[in-house]
Amino acid sequence: MSANHSVTGCPVHGSVTSDQQGPMAWWPKALNLDILHQHDTKVNPLGKDFNYAEELKKLDVEALKKDIADMLRDSQDWWPADHGYYGGLMARMAWHQAGSYRAMDGRGGGNTGNQRFAPLNSWPDNANLDKARRLLYPIKQKYGNKISWADLILLAGTMGYEAAGLKTYGFAFGREDIWHPEKDTYWGSETEWLAPTGSKGNRWSGDRELENPLSAVMMGLIYINPEGVDGNPDPIKTARDMRITFSRMGMNDEETVALVAGGHTIGKQHGNGNAKEVGAEPEAADIADQGLGWKTDDKSLAKITSGIEGAWTTNPDRWDNEFFKLLFKYEDKFEIVRSPAGAKQWEPSEMDPEDMPADQNDPTIKRKITMNDGDMALIKDPEYRKISERFRDDQAAFDDAFARAWFKLTHRDMGPKSRYHGPLVPQEDLIWQDPIPAPKYVPTEAEISSLKEKILASGLSIGELVATAWDSARTFRQSDYRGGANGARIRLAPQKDWEGNEPARLQKALAVYEKLSAETNVSVADLIVLGGTAAVEKAIKDAGFNVKVPFAAGRGDALQEQTDVESFEYLKPIHDGFRNYQEKHYEPTPEELLLDRAQLLGLTAVEMTVLVGGLRVLGANHGDSKHGVFTDRVGVLTTDFFRNLVDMGNKWEPTGRNSYNIVDRKSGATKFTATRVDLVFGSNSILRAYAELYAQDDAGEKFAQDFANAWVKVMNADRYDLKK
Repeated sequence: MSANHSVTGCPVHGSVTSDQQGPMAWWPKALNLDILHQHDTKVNPLGKDFNYAEELKKLDVEALKKDIADMLRDSQDWWPADHGYYGGLMARMAWHQAGSYRAMDGRGGGNTGNQRFAPLNSWPDNANLDKARRLLYPIKQKYGNKISWADLILLAGTMGYEAAGLKTYGFAFGREDIWHPEKDTYWGSETEWLAPTGSKGNRWSGDRELENPLSAVMMGLIYINPEGVDGNPDPIKTARDMRITFSRMGMNDEETVALVAGGHTIGKQHGNGNAKEVGAEPEAADIADQGLGWKTDDKSLAKITSGIEGAWTTNPDRWDNEFFKLLFKYEDKFEIVRSPAGAKQWEPSEMDPEDMPADQNDPTIKRKITMNDGDMALIKDPEYRKISERFRDDQAAFDDAFARAWFKLTHRDMGPKSRYHGPLVPQEDLIWQDPIPAPKYVPTEAEISSLKEKILASGLSIGELVATAWDSARTFRQSDYRGGANGARIRLAPQKDWEGNEPARLQKALAVYEKLSAETNVSVADLIVLGGTAAVEKAIKDAGFNVKVPFAAGRGDALQEQTDVESFEYLKPIHDGFRNYQEKHYEPTPEELLLDRAQLLGLTAVEMTVLVGGLRVLGANHGDSKHGVFTDRVGVLTTDFFRNLVDMGNKWEPTGRNSYNIVDRKSGATKFTATRVDLVFGSNSILRAYAELYAQDDAGEKFAQDFANAWVKVMNADRYDLKK
């Protein structure tokens, strides 16, 4: 399914929530910059000098795996294991951590251990996963900082399958924990859990079109409603939701079938009683509950999650092919029944006793298998059915497909393999890892100096050099470590044809770089960044300052066959306030969209400010637009943007939905034009404070240095080799 890039939601868009205090509660329409600082170093107890990669080198991986394997079979009185096996619980915990990923903006996923915090720790779909993390804590306590929660959660889920008999594909360590809720991430505008279609603030519109960038069908779910669309069983309609939501998680049809079936090959569903009798979720629980939620004194209710009750297979603690065999064997006998919790589920009207799983607590009692609407979709949807039939008839194909899909599910937001650590990393390069070959040649300092001169003499303007480097680097997303300048994929499909990259201007620049690359063997990726660096240095020098802009060579050039065109469409720049570009008007304001891109680039509010102000005067606007170019010295890195913005001799007059004139108060003459992105640096009190600083008479050199630092940060955002 191709990416749909209409924007009706972004991480900084939405109403004020109850936990917002201070100015935002009083003025909810004011631009909230908190998302740029949501993981301030002050909240991290490990300190700025902590190096997780170094700690991982001390980890005894085999001892850790053995401890997890022992835990999986060591049933605890305070939370008894289903069928004496915690594998299903651990797999669900890992699935729901990694499954929150969304390909549209790379947010969510398993890379940060954010399931420990609200809202994810209290989502209805994550009910009782707090127990899974408590079961894991003795292991975390033992190994300490040598293993992050993010790694441990996903390893435990992987071990759940390995201990059940699956040959897993591999595992990489390297995920670093966050220490504060990602409360500014946009999970939807609904004001209630599990709000059905048509309710206020719902994420669906038109002909079942899901709001971007969301992937789950309801607030509080990971992907689909197991009872069917809005709780109404209809496998064909559910299949449509599955295809949408799994594609939003970066999965194709085969991966979807493998993950659903494999996810339901071990473990069971829980709905053995009235869910209304279960206590509050962790964030709303009593202080005496010590962070545990969904409390009940009735053991039959203790594990209620989806409300559906029953196991999918005959042996819920064993990796086998029973899911497909039983699904097809009893295809004509499945009927909708109600669970003890009142949920709608599918059960065979009759079953052979040898196919019936034992009761989770009493092995002498036999129960019917239970399927949810998503399971039934695997045989009712024609395309899913073809895949399901193949997996039913070929256990090895199913094993391999699930192992690979599980690895992708749990690793796709880790970025390239250079970020992987540990002895379990598979050798194969996978296309979704966005592989990049090593550079053919890394230039020396003397050669770099010569290359700068050649690039500056090529006929490309300062603005063209800067814009090409920026467009190459701006695709980087710190959410899932995709994109960036390394690989120079800007010269490949689909990026070379994106409107936001100005294809005609881009080809002019690429012609220069490709010719130079052929002559020197230096990668186009390095030359693009070097061209921008040389242009920034010259612009600083022309402003009268001597500030060196560091350049680190060593990038490679990716090949077209190493590039997943469909997947890269999710990185398409449909808005970029740094270059004053929007593909069209969207519901979030341009300044909110600017924050979205700045946060994905890992920028602070100060870095965002200097980059916008600098890129404007360098002439790097999309389409050579004059909006925000508050200077008559284009191509020189001056503070003119800020000086003219805060000059009270000027006034601003709207001329359209997103356009303004800057008018001289005395003469009435229009001096400049602007967009909301430009004006927000004068209207927002925090951003204006920064703008006034850089407008000071003594700020020129500081601005040049701050711009250079922020520029290098963006250019090197994907150079993980520089951060080891």
